[in-house]
Parts: sequence; structure tokens; C-alpha cells
Amino acid sequence: MTTTALITGANKGIGYETARALAARGITVLVGARDPGRGAAAVAKLRAEGADAAEVQLDVTDAASIATAAAHIDERFGALDILVNNAGIAGSFGAPSQTDLAVLREVYETNVFGVVAVTNAMLPLLRRAPAARIVNVSSEVGSIAMMMDRDGPMWQAAAVPYPSAKTALTMVTAMYAKELWDTPIKVNAANPGYCATDFNAHSGFRTAEQGAEVSVHLATLPADGPTGQHWGYRWGATDGAEYGIVAW
Repeated sequence: MTTTALITGANKGIGYETARALAARGITVLVGARDPGRGAAAVAKLRAEGADAAEVQLDVTDAASIATAAAHIDERFGALDILVNNAGIAGSFGAPSQTDLAVLREVYETNVFGVVAVTNAMLPLLRRAPAARIVNVSSEVGSIAMMMDRDGPMWQAAAVPYPSAKTALTMVTAMYAKELWDTPIKVNAANPGYCATDFNAHSGFRTAEQGAEVSVHLATLPADGPTGQHWGYRWGATDGAEYGIVAW
């Protein structure tokens, strides 16, 4: 029986490496990409490495695009085992008092509303799988506890759009986990850590491959695995545990 995984924003960066790593486990990966050309190029690279991969044109801010993608997956596979909501944008960074509301709305459209729209569209397919997994790629910058730790690495960060959107995303994750609590579906938020990608002009100290490992772990949890957690790389942890639960 084919195991299928849809990864949004999978044509590059952490999304691409997530698709690559899942494919290496024998999973059929559906590369969600807003730009068909870039999606096709990513799929070609994956197939050259032996992956079972296919492109799915998907703009998470476009209702028609989402509906078409869901219908395509339904027609071809009839179910979906893994959904990784990876697509995201950074917006702009600056003092909260200088927040541009247009940028704030744009960030939320992709990073929050897009996740809800895609998840709702794919949920009927996920329910048909034996034990589906939903992974929402979040960030430690959305952790209020870390942001308010004066001795931690997040203290210098003070911007509204991206951090607050990731805070909202962890709550979105928790709410879906509650709704699906008594089902085989597990819903978790992934914290890949500060990875060097186009997203941040390659300024991160972790690799995209390392970031993808977090999503892959949550996407392949066993039946007794957790749900409703924010889990991943723990930047600044002082207890020696590099990976674990990230504070809300």
C-alpha cells in the first residue's frame, strides 16, 4: 500500500529536504509548489535520486488552488497519510511600533490562514489513511516563554509579523490536536531551528537537512507517539537535550 505525503512549499529549503528524506523512507512525496516550473524542477531532482515524487501546484493563499490540489490527490491516491504544512514567508522585521499592517496581513495569510485552509481541505483524505500525521512547521520565535527570557537567544528579536504568526500557528496546532484527539491522526508543530536557507539569506547556523529531520520525525511518529506538541531543536537549552518539547 502506497504511503503518501504532501509537503507545501517543497520546491526548496527545508520543504525540499523534508520531501527528500521522506522519499528515502519509501514514501511517495507530493511536492507542493506555488510555481509549477520550480515544482517540476524539484521533482526532477528528487526522481534523479530515485524518489517517487510528483508535483502538486499549490498556492496556500488561493482557495481554488487548494481545492484543485485536494481533488487531484483524491483522484490519484484516494487518501493522504502525511501533511507537512511547511510553506511560509518571513515578511519584514522591525520594531513593533513600526509594523506595516499590509505585511502583517500577508504573513498571516500564508503562515496561519493558509495552514488552516490546506488542513481543512486535506482532512477528509487524511481521515481515510490508517493513521495520518499532520506537521505544522513553526519556530522558536513563536515561543512566548523563549521570547521573554532575557538570558535566552530570542530576547533581541522584537518584531510582530513572523513571531506572532508562529505563536498563532502553535495554537492552531493544539486546537486540531484536540479535535482529532480520539482518532489515529496526530498533529504536532515542528521547530526546525535557525537553518541556513533562502528564507533568511542563508544566515542560519543549522542546515536545511537538519531542519527537515524534525518534520520527518513528527511525520513518521509511531502509534504511541505524542500529539499536540511543539517539538524540535532547542536553541539555548541548558539541560543538554538538543531536541525536545519547545516551550509555548
